[in-house]
Amino acid sequence: MNRKKIVVTGGAGFIGSNLTEALLDDERVSKVLVIDDLSNGYYENIEPFESHPKFEFQKEDIRNYEKMVELTAGYDAISHQAALGSVPRSIENPMLSNEVNVDGTINILHSAVTNNIDRVILACSSSTYGDSKALPKVEDNIGKPLSPYAVTKYAVELYADVFNKAYGLNFIGFRYFNVFGPKQNPDNPYAAVIPIFCKAFIDGKQPTINGDGKTSRDFTFVDNAVQANIKGIFTEDQSALNQIYNMACGEQTTLSEMVEMLQEITGKDIDANYGPERPGDVKHSKADISKITDKLDYSPTVKFREGLEKVYQWYEEKYS
Repeated sequence: MNRKKIVVTGGAGFIGSNLTEALLDDERVSKVLVIDDLSNGYYENIEPFESHPKFEFQKEDIRNYEKMVELTAGYDAISHQAALGSVPRSIENPMLSNEVNVDGTINILHSAVTNNIDRVILACSSSTYGDSKALPKVEDNIGKPLSPYAVTKYAVELYADVFNKAYGLNFIGFRYFNVFGPKQNPDNPYAAVIPIFCKAFIDGKQPTINGDGKTSRDFTFVDNAVQANIKGIFTEDQSALNQIYNMACGEQTTLSEMVEMLQEITGKDIDANYGPERPGDVKHSKADISKITDKLDYSPTVKFREGLEKVYQWYEEKYS
């Protein structure tokens, strides 16, 4: 077996660390290099892998092009998870979001070209659909971005396509739809909604919903994102390469419905507070997953309700 050496940028982050764990357990992988500057990831997420013979960690910033070329030499594929997420953060500091998400990604893409790396897997975003009202979201039908973050993630897709045409670099981009799961930090100032709400229920506090509670998302448990990345890394179907895919469950849940589920899961009668809508947020989101199902044989193994139960139990064990 010709085993692969894989780089995971942002591997100390939430999705990256879950992916790293799965790759270390995969017999098709001979080595996993995590590159993370720990500005948005946490060393505790990868600390359990320290003694693993296939694991290596380098604390570096993807904005350092020379270092990216040096560190990625000799690898077969890169799963590029490093990014600055959060719509509100991008509105507060669009310059930093652009530096990390766009400039950093160009560094990774060009490093892959320089080192003759077979392919780059890209963490893209459902925010790319912007103001498009169409549901479900289909890959070829997008609107105008509603935040600097969304602009950066769309730029990543455009650059990947150009690098394929100009340099012959293979890529696969996954538009993540609200991925959640273990190792997602609820105390980060830009934390996502599910960890914040789970922590609120654990603490017996009312979570705050931005808007009327009817905002809906295709919440996607992290195991599904890991599955998609691994399928993208190992697919031998050439027609599956150089494509953008929705990575989701194809379901739709409102924020109010999520609170009701947490009430059922926890047995706690905690209602939500309601605040103003956040600028830059998309109102409704639901993915068409037929393309990724067809091309990569992807099938979500954990649906939302099961994933919510799993992650609440994880937070309860961690914070109780």
